[in-house]
Amino acid sequence: MSGGRALAGRRVLITGAARGIGALTAEQLHRRGARVALLGIEPELLAAVAERCGGAAWFHCDVSDREQVERAVAEAVSRLGGLDVAIANAGVAAQLPLVGGDPEIFERTLAINTLGTYYFVRAVGPHVSHPDGYVLVTASLAAAVHPPLMGAYSASKAAVEALGNALRAELAPSGARVGVAYYAELDTDMTRRGFATQAAARGPLGGHGWRRVTPVERAIDALERGIARRSRRIVAPRWVAVVLPLRELMQPLVERVTRRNLEEMLELARREEAPLTTPQER
Repeated sequence: MSGGRALAGRRVLITGAARGIGALTAEQLHRRGARVALLGIEPELLAAVAERCGGAAWFHCDVSDREQVERAVAEAVSRLGGLDVAIANAGVAAQLPLVGGDPEIFERTLAINTLGTYYFVRAVGPHVSHPDGYVLVTASLAAAVHPPLMGAYSASKAAVEALGNALRAELAPSGARVGVAYYAELDTDMTRRGFATQAAARGPLGGHGWRRVTPVERAIDALERGIARRSRRIVAPRWVAVVLPLRELMQPLVERVTRRNLEEMLELARREEAPLTTPQER
């Protein structure tokens, strides 16, 4: 069965759907015949995405607030008449030196990326626990390889990976499946904002030499295929699939590569204000 036929009529709920991967995924799935509902914190952007998705239902939802998540999921499932696919896409990032950095950045990153994913899968779990159900959580290559200044993001995404793996085992008796998405750097607002700092520019991860940013369309195509197949793992770009099983070998390499200008990077980062990549309400 082709991806389009597999997705036609599927009822899909997506967090972080106002921009970036969430918005593009919603539009792609809508074009393939899926019925989508959108969650996010930017009403004007959400409304615009919903309009491009045939007037899809959308709901304001800060995923770090458990009550908001439970309420929004209940309303969305009611509008959709059930749920087949739940995509935990909402996430943020910001550079953070673990020693001397702003602890609120660490706390907020985990609140959105990790607790937000937990609250969402907890709320959607009963609705997708059927033989056609599928939950996709969004990890990252950073779940496996942990560069400096990305400790908060890496910790949050490693936790998301663990949540997805545990959830897969727990939902298996119902016939539902669970996937984990792993991305390297994609050409999105999140990547551009995350690396648009003085500290990032001074290190080997900055500039355009060491980093290779992948067109976001490749990730959206990979997501479409993976969701249609209810895949265990979705990667973008494809080379991420090679790196994941080699994580124990890659971490020492990353540490060696990032030593250049590291002290200067850390000192800059401690002085520099680097907001989260998605503007927050609080």
